[in-house]
Amino acid sequence: MTTLLIIIHVLASLFLIAIVLLQSGKGAEIGATFGGSSQTLFGSRGATTFLNKITTISAVVFMLTSLALTMVTSKSASVIRQTTPPEQRQAVPQVPLPQGAPQQGAPAPQVPQKPLGQ
Repeated sequence: MTTLLIIIHVLASLFLIAIVLLQSGKGAEIGATFGGSSQTLFGSRGATTFLNKITTISAVVFMLTSLALTMVTSKSASVIRQTTPPEQRQAVPQVPLPQGAPQQGAPAPQVPQKPLGQ
């Protein structure tokens, strides 16, 4: 289920990127720079093009797969639920050290140093 959602999500995102890059921007003509555009930013628009409809559909599919992936993975992959409480953990066995090795917590043996002048 998760693998299928990831595949659909990746395909929808790549398709959305391609469709958005195929569209021309509003006022992309050189005359729009100087105010000569027939379409204004907040004014009336013409009929919705086929690319706009496909963009809307792919954006909805992308958002729905994002939401579905979030819900599916949040139910199965909780770090808090996967950890065991401290009282259920087993104690780590202590390995005996060879004779002559310093014990943990014991001070290191002091090495006598010669004075620098001698």
